[in-house]
This record gives sequence, C-alpha cells and structure tokens, in this order.
Amino acid sequence: MAKLILFADEKRVREIPLSKEKVTIGRRPHNDIVIEHPAISGEHAVIVTHLEDSFLEDLNSTNGTQVNGQPIKRHYLQDNDLIELAQYRIQYLTGSESEAAAQDQDLGRVLVLNGVKAGHETILVKAITTIGMAGQQVAAILRMDGGYTIATIDESALVVINGLPVGSQPQPLVDGDIIDLQGTQLRFVAPGA
Repeated sequence: MAKLILFADEKRVREIPLSKEKVTIGRRPHNDIVIEHPAISGEHAVIVTHLEDSFLEDLNSTNGTQVNGQPIKRHYLQDNDLIELAQYRIQYLTGSESEAAAQDQDLGRVLVLNGVKAGHETILVKAITTIGMAGQQVAAILRMDGGYTIATIDESALVVINGLPVGSQPQPLVDGDIIDLQGTQLRFVAPGA
C-alpha cells in the first residue's frame, strides 16, 4: 500500500497510509492531513487513489501545489515524488525500496538563489532529478552511493558550475557548488551539511 511521509522544515512529522480512496490536505480541521499554516488553503489539495494509482489534484488553492519543484493542477504520482506546500514536504512512497530511501535523511538539496523561486529548496530524493525551466529540462542531478553528480541534458543550454561549463559527462558536485542555468543560480547542499 502506498503511503505519504510528511516533513515540516526537513523534519519527519508523520506517516499517512493511503488506505482510502480520497485523502484531503488543507488547513481546516476536517481534512485528512491538517496543516495549520497561513500559506495553506482551507481545502488545498486531494490525493485520489484507484487500485494502485494515485493522483494529486490542487483544489484551486491560493498559493498552489508543486511536485518535484514544478507547479501542478493534476499530477499522476510516482514513487518518491515530493509534494511541496509552503515549508512542508510530503513524500509519496509505493514500496519497501522507497521506505528505506525515505528513512535515509542524509540527502542532498538544491537551493534557488535568485529569480522568482529564490529561496525554494528541492530535496534530491530521486536517483535522477532533472532541473531547468518550465517545459525545458536542462540538466540532471544523479544520486549515487558515492554522492551526487550533474550532467547537461539539453546541449543547446549552457550549464555552468562555479564559472566553468558542464559538458555531457557527469561532473561530481560538492557542498556549496553554484550551478548557473542560463541566469538562474542554484546552490548544491551536500548531505549532512
């Protein structure tokens, strides 16, 4: 059975099994997952599960819902997807392999330093996390046993780390690396930092 792991400020708060067809998320007390925060709407989002498939739907919330750093209206959830609501993160897990990954709190992060998403943080939960602009994936960060690497996906886009261009071959990331994606700057935060 799929489940959700709720994190607040990167701390694991609660585990919620998806044992019913609809799980509601919002600020009001009648929701299945109540998040008392002014940036969360009264009825913010719902997760609908049918057989083995789960869909997340934003209920026209004021501040929107993101999955893996991308704004969504309706999204088919996949193992290890990260739902983002204000400073809260909800990880969607489908199996025991993912359970082990969720319990491993030692994950890297990427922090947006400028632009409209300045301050936004993405936890690098997946084995491969793509980054870029809406509709254009520019680079991929790969999580491996030995750490994290980055590689360019779109060769027409310029990806720069600490002032040096990244080629198509994966390049290791170290804590504090500044990634520049065509003017948008991100800082890589290594696990445990």
